[in-house]
Amino acid sequence: MPTRELPQKWQQSAKVVNAVQIAFDMDTRLQYSIRRSALDKGISPSEQIRFLLGLSTHKKPKRPRLTVSLNNEDYKQLSNRYNIPATEQLEIKKSVIEELTHFARDGNIQTPE
Repeated sequence: MPTRELPQKWQQSAKVVNAVQIAFDMDTRLQYSIRRSALDKGISPSEQIRFLLGLSTHKKPKRPRLTVSLNNEDYKQLSNRYNIPATEQLEIKKSVIEELTHFARDGNIQTPE
């Protein structure tokens, strides 16, 4: 089978496939310090670590966003919370965004127990 060159738009992705992610088990206070510093700079903790290690960093954040994984049970709970059918995942997402926006605007600090 002849080998073909990757399309231009896929070539950058091919480089990422060769990257290896490593995790650091560190004291909670040290992790907080790195995360807080990254947050203050508007970058990811990963970018902050690269900066601290003298590695190349990206000039602008890649799709800055918050994520959460939701399973079917989570959607059922949110369905009850927002009075939206669990099958209406986009509408649930809109309600979650609205609630998170109110949280950020009000400056509430809540932590899981």
